[in-house]
Amino acid sequence: MNENLPPAAVRTSVRVPLRFADGYETVAQVVTFADLVDDREHLLLGLGDWQAALERSATGGTAPLVRPHSECLTGDVFGSLRCDCGPQLREAVERIAETGGFLLYLRQEGRGIGLYAKLDAYALQDSGLDTYEANVALGRGEDEREYRAAAQMLLAVGAQRIRLLSNNPDKAAQLEGFGVAVAERVPTGVHLSSSNLHYLEAKRDHTAHTLDLEHPAAS
Repeated sequence: MNENLPPAAVRTSVRVPLRFADGYETVAQVVTFADLVDDREHLLLGLGDWQAALERSATGGTAPLVRPHSECLTGDVFGSLRCDCGPQLREAVERIAETGGFLLYLRQEGRGIGLYAKLDAYALQDSGLDTYEANVALGRGEDEREYRAAAQMLLAVGAQRIRLLSNNPDKAAQLEGFGVAVAERVPTGVHLSSSNLHYLEAKRDHTAHTLDLEHPAAS
């Protein structure tokens, strides 16, 4: 891939205190951008001592921990049990805050097909299709997400080298192709429930997500 991306610029940077439903609190430096290639309103959250993490990385030390997290209204906000998005978001914020790094909140709902189409796909899943088959049945790609803007955001704040907090090999491949070096892939926990087992099995079997569903990690 190795695509040369136009640079993005920091537009606004503001400190925002965060508090999750379980009581966990931290502070994020929330950054917005100009000139993102897809013209969407993505956010970068600097968590923990992200400045020190960037300084360490620049001298060859441990790279900042980064999670690109695709927006999921049903999971992130309403606590839907059909996916693992909400628990992954909560986990990522705490883990990144402990070591210093960034959470990218990317506005690409439903693997990039949008909220209404995602709910249409849910209806097809209820008839027996898996999460990828349902997207295709709607005339969409299995996964339409792409990470050019994510790479722009990281490069704009000086994160040329990262540790990637993700079970998804496609995220690593795309970011590498867009000029962000992935020094290490760090798996997330496995947030398994009776409601999302088939969803997680499809991710493991169809797109090689690193998920041990027989021995899910405590989170």
